[in-house]
Amino acid sequence: MTRKADRDQIRRQNRSIVLQALRRSGPMARIDLGQITRLSPATVTAITSDLLDQGLILSLESEEPKTHQARGRPRTLLKLNPDAVFTIGVRLSVNNIDLALVNFAGEVTREKRTHFDSATADADSFPGTLVEAISQFLKEADVKPARVREIGVAAQGVVETETGLVAWSPAFAGRKIPIVNPLQSAFGAECYISNDTNMITEALHWSDPNRYSGTFAVIMLDYGVGMGLYLDNHLFSGASGTAAEFGHANHIPGGALCRCGKKGCLEAYLSDYALVRAATHQPEDTDPITIKAGVGGLARLIELAGSGDENAQKAFHEAGRVLGYGIARVIAMIDPKRVVLTGAAMRAFSFMEKGMWEGLEEALVADLRNNFSLDVMPWNEDFIRSGLIAQSMERLDKDFLGTATPQGSRAARTDGKEVPA
Repeated sequence: MTRKADRDQIRRQNRSIVLQALRRSGPMARIDLGQITRLSPATVTAITSDLLDQGLILSLESEEPKTHQARGRPRTLLKLNPDAVFTIGVRLSVNNIDLALVNFAGEVTREKRTHFDSATADADSFPGTLVEAISQFLKEADVKPARVREIGVAAQGVVETETGLVAWSPAFAGRKIPIVNPLQSAFGAECYISNDTNMITEALHWSDPNRYSGTFAVIMLDYGVGMGLYLDNHLFSGASGTAAEFGHANHIPGGALCRCGKKGCLEAYLSDYALVRAATHQPEDTDPITIKAGVGGLARLIELAGSGDENAQKAFHEAGRVLGYGIARVIAMIDPKRVVLTGAAMRAFSFMEKGMWEGLEEALVADLRNNFSLDVMPWNEDFIRSGLIAQSMERLDKDFLGTATPQGSRAARTDGKEVPA
């Protein structure tokens, strides 16, 4: 039994390698697939034959120019069948549901933003709102729900991947918002949920696995403060899926009021409302809900700092020190080879950098400080969607078998003609 399980695992892994190569590099011949994947010709032939039968890849004649020296049949290229299956990527944030319809090639074929009222959304009302938004989205795309294999959801806040709940998020008025079960019941698709910063981490690994692999951490400073962890080449979310809640780790017991209701969280010193609160000399117990921050408030604060406003510059500098202390804890605990900083607040990194290094120096011995590299990345919301797509495609590549075509059928070419498989 063990040997059979091992063989099945190897077969699934090799199949995933072939499909990922086609998704990254586009149509190619079997010989090229072998060179890229380093799989034997026999293995490539066996895997691609199965994939052709299952309708997951297509064969087409090469469009290489014919010359008088060329003889024999044109090379047969293999490509992913983009219409084999669809997935949906969902991002939940304050007042917004962002939807993306993704084909088997990993391409976004349709996208839409739907609004809802975060101030009233709770466990009773929001599941119906989300189901209706996705139903309308599929109707507009003219895609039947049966063709959707998977729905991946990324949400702000504390997400329980094992229970399929959003335990707490600034996007909702209530707590314990059920997401996975309502979607699976409504659409019959597999459904997964994750913290949004985890998806940024996944996207970086997908886009540049040589740079972002092994053990590294991603810290996002934005509307809130999030973290994603890659440990020993795997995304880490802990026993219940709530690991790496960097923003809600305590910085100062009894300190500044956080949006989660606790006092002294790192977020209460690093998020947009925390920066505005500090720069405008509001008391630390000022309710974050009453503070006008957000994208506009943060942009205004950055503008003030750039023009020499001392209050804004001091707020960013002190936030940098807090960030340095936070990073020091991460380094001391997991020894990452790389720490990535991203989010809208990175536009102000030049005002935070000096304070960050001061905090690191105060909190961590030099031997540990010198063992990591720091990447500061401009914020791009597409990171979250890209992570959802990468994770979804990885699952499909290993598990989705498609629908086998009748025995003896031929694979269709993109121009409608048939080519022997």
